[in-house]
Amino acid sequence: MKKKLFLLLLLPVLGFAQTNETTSDTEIKTQPFNNKSRLFKDWSISVGGGGAFMSHADITSFYGGKVNWGWNGYVSLDKQISHTFGISLLYTRGETKQKAYLNDIAGVAHGHTKFDQIALIGDVNFSNIMRRVDNKSNFRWALHGYGGVGFLGYKTFLQDNAVLSKWPLYIEQKIDISSFSYIGGIGLKYNISRLLDIELRTMYIMSGDEEFDGGGWTRDAAPGYNLINDTYSDNAWLVNLGISFKLGRHQDHLRWVDPLQNAYAKTAALEEQFIDFKVCDKGDGDNDGVCDDWDRQLDTPAGARVDGSGVALDLDLDGVIDLYDKCVTVPGPISNNGCPLETAQPLVSKQVAIEEINKYFNGIEFELNKDVIRPQSFQDLNHAADIIKTLGAGDSFIVVGATDSRGSSAYNKKLSQSRANAVLKYLVEKGVSSSVLTAEGRGKEDLKYTECDPATKCPEWKNEANRRVYFVAK
Repeated sequence: MKKKLFLLLLLPVLGFAQTNETTSDTEIKTQPFNNKSRLFKDWSISVGGGGAFMSHADITSFYGGKVNWGWNGYVSLDKQISHTFGISLLYTRGETKQKAYLNDIAGVAHGHTKFDQIALIGDVNFSNIMRRVDNKSNFRWALHGYGGVGFLGYKTFLQDNAVLSKWPLYIEQKIDISSFSYIGGIGLKYNISRLLDIELRTMYIMSGDEEFDGGGWTRDAAPGYNLINDTYSDNAWLVNLGISFKLGRHQDHLRWVDPLQNAYAKTAALEEQFIDFKVCDKGDGDNDGVCDDWDRQLDTPAGARVDGSGVALDLDLDGVIDLYDKCVTVPGPISNNGCPLETAQPLVSKQVAIEEINKYFNGIEFELNKDVIRPQSFQDLNHAADIIKTLGAGDSFIVVGATDSRGSSAYNKKLSQSRANAVLKYLVEKGVSSSVLTAEGRGKEDLKYTECDPATKCPEWKNEANRRVYFVAK
């Protein structure tokens, strides 16, 4: 293959070297493969739309185990610079819908964000980068990666019926130099015809603003919606289905063409004419397709895939080449054929584990007067589950639920038992053995701050600390 490609590069020189005395009736003509050649379409217009979600923010589209669906649409003018890279001027408009619960003082806030973004993005065609040059068949699927910058304008609305004196809250950001933002994502394109492509695309908008979700102008403004998550950039997630109209008179679009593939095909007809031409001075001793002149690994095993410098591929970088690696994507020692050794997790002492688990149990949040765990507590519970699974099989523990002193003893006992059961169920779903856990609701009989009975004797932060779930040895 290298020989054929090198021959193609020499064609202009050989053609120029012909004299008037040549007896050949065929004149070799070449044309460089670049954008000036105008051999392919390189412009297109794309439109599409789909769902929009406020994903990484204080007030999100994912609340209470449900999805609050928004929408978005986009249009872009696309210019293909090479077969692997292009740029697009992208305009996106949409609306996200979101909810959040702050505390017992405020209620469930609901709102929306209407946004417009103008961005300049780069488009990398990964499929053309990774494609084999000796693949003679046309390809119709391609994976694209996108990334760029732009300006983001938005208008937000937020309503909390429990805080009537300050709500509803409106925030507006116009598109100007202060609305700088980022956008990136991936897309899977399918080549329908010489005129049309379709694409399934997911994009992620990083606003760089705390106000994008509508939580307030400042981080500490009452009642404190911008303090729900420790983030200073509210971000949106878009999922779209789009169509691209390829412009131009040529048969093929540049993003669906591999010039090396064409070179490989065209040199086949010239092979007999230059059969005695020697490309590799030192040959190709290991027959891996890379001349020994620039082969960095001269003894590549037969059948091994190699990179451009002739080195056998080792995808997981564990020292075992892919040809011999039985776990290609997971690192492992040579002694185990590139697969990881199954070793037991080191056990920690029960008391140390309980103290560590309670760090993650501290602050677990539930829906108001319900046993439904809020999504923001899932990550802490996942960490707790990982620690519990490292403990000895003979250990057993109690998941304790407790409340403050408000309400009747019977109601608090029932609510705390339900919440302890919910935590136990979540841990079991994450792989913790149900045989080592027991749930126990103690209601207001297990106050962390015993002086808070009645609750009016204490500040609210102490009452909140009394409403908890924690972990003890059985």
